[in-house]
Amino acid sequence: MEDVLGQVIGVLKARRLKGERRAWLSPEARAALAASVAPAPRPRPEAAVAVSAPVRPVPPPELDRPAAAPARSPAVETPVPLAPAPAVSLPSLDLSGRSLEEVRAAVAACSRCDLCRAGRRQTVFSDGDPHAELMFIGEGPGADEDAQGIPFVGAAGQLLTKMIEGMQFRRQEVYICNIVKCRPPNNRQPTHEEGEACLPYLRRQIELVKPRCIVLLGSTALWHLLRAKGITKTHGQWQKFNDIPVMPTYHPSFLLRVPERKRECWNDLQQVMKVFGKSPKPPAVPAAAAAP
Repeated sequence: MEDVLGQVIGVLKARRLKGERRAWLSPEARAALAASVAPAPRPRPEAAVAVSAPVRPVPPPELDRPAAAPARSPAVETPVPLAPAPAVSLPSLDLSGRSLEEVRAAVAACSRCDLCRAGRRQTVFSDGDPHAELMFIGEGPGADEDAQGIPFVGAAGQLLTKMIEGMQFRRQEVYICNIVKCRPPNNRQPTHEEGEACLPYLRRQIELVKPRCIVLLGSTALWHLLRAKGITKTHGQWQKFNDIPVMPTYHPSFLLRVPERKRECWNDLQQVMKVFGKSPKPPAVPAAAAAP
């Protein structure tokens, strides 16, 4: 019987190596296999041990490319909780009927807050196409911007330019501006009063440019334009300002300090690209890996 069993096992192994999963066995072979398999003893109830099912390993997420952006329609507004704004006493400012150049001149002569006396070199009004469909709004100028009179020209500006190009736009095709038009001392965050003093200029800029979509860069822009707090909770969620779709996301200077947030920002920007019928380009295939 053992010789028959050994022959059967040898035949089965050989067929398995050939890829076969089934084999016909003679009555003698079946008897040999049946005699070699002893019935397992049935465990007593008190000795039964629960055995958990094997856990299949979960593959780690891909880290070499941004995750797919969730599909959201810019026509659907995701409301955010509004925070009460402190009362600010400022003289009224009527900019109705003024052109962008007239508003720029009014900003250059502005003395509505103390930033005009805080050592600024010049005001920083805007950059880009005054008829752009896409507008970016940041916080305020830094040292490089104060020296050149152009928003986003320092390290954060270089990153913003890369973001714009990644969205398949050129910098000169979009419109870039800030909440405040003067550099706060030591590049600090603008105060509520300083932001409120400049807000009429920004609102008039939006009215005249008439962008199809606005990207808010950072918590300061989010607060002053939409009266909302919490950029980490609000980014990536469509908002509205005067019926214009608004996408809040992180400020480039924050991304320079916390680069691991760049993927989240890129997901936000991909939603804006969809508004303009654009989609991210696939990564280029290296020449060595290309098919012949």
